[in-house]
Amino acid sequence: MASLKEVKQRIASVRSTQKITSAMKMVASAKLHKAQAAIGNMLPYQQRLHSILTNFLDDSGEAFSPFVEVRVVKRVAIVVFSSNTSLCGGFNANVIRRLMTILDEYKSLGKENILIFPVGKKVEDAVKKIGFELGGSYQSMANKPSYQEAADLATDLMTRFLKGNVDKVEFIYNHFKNTASQELMRSTFLPLSLNKKTVRESDENLPDYIIEPNPDKLLEELLPKVLRIEMFTALLDSNASEHGARTMAMQTATDNADELLQDLTVMYNKSRQQAITNELLDIIGGSLS
Repeated sequence: MASLKEVKQRIASVRSTQKITSAMKMVASAKLHKAQAAIGNMLPYQQRLHSILTNFLDDSGEAFSPFVEVRVVKRVAIVVFSSNTSLCGGFNANVIRRLMTILDEYKSLGKENILIFPVGKKVEDAVKKIGFELGGSYQSMANKPSYQEAADLATDLMTRFLKGNVDKVEFIYNHFKNTASQELMRSTFLPLSLNKKTVRESDENLPDYIIEPNPDKLLEELLPKVLRIEMFTALLDSNASEHGARTMAMQTATDNADELLQDLTVMYNKSRQQAITNELLDIIGGSLS
């Protein structure tokens, strides 16, 4: 059995750690509240705008956009969303594991034809280790989501797609469901899908669009905006998921520390009682001799 001093030191150490994890849980919870409000406001807008425009594009025989052109995939870009810091459970590990699976699917293209855009330090470090080409560093986006930075990245990807430098752009990110649950998502950013992402409206509710000046001009102006908003929404979604995962991880760590403290306290009391008993036995034995 450990000495009283050793047990006492362990109790002090666990209490100190518990204070840290409890404080980190409160900080993460406060950040989660803001991030949850941001994604809660953006997601319905993004989904509705995407639905309106893709329904229009699907139903209109007059307009065409190069953003919906499906090509043979010879070069692919993958945007992966992670965090800059750890202590958020399996949040980053799950993203990196999914990325490795997707890279294995595209291995026939060769490393030189797979371009990765890592949003977050953790996935950026992982990609550097395996030797794939980086499209840039976007750690500031993961730390503090910015529409302008997300829009700039979306614009860069759209330009590459239009020039034929990439034939497909994919997203890997965590979708925030609630504090205890995040769903790992894989979606196609480009080419724009008309079937998988569109929530079709009933024929009775389908509006009769009046387009000015013409459908081509509408798509030229609005589709890039839709894609920029989609990038920003994925960024906000990942950010909320990170704070949710960290809140749960710190709560679990705090609860585990509390259980460990209870066990150590019992151990300390047993050791103390044993020491007192031994001293009494020594005293009694000395008085009888």
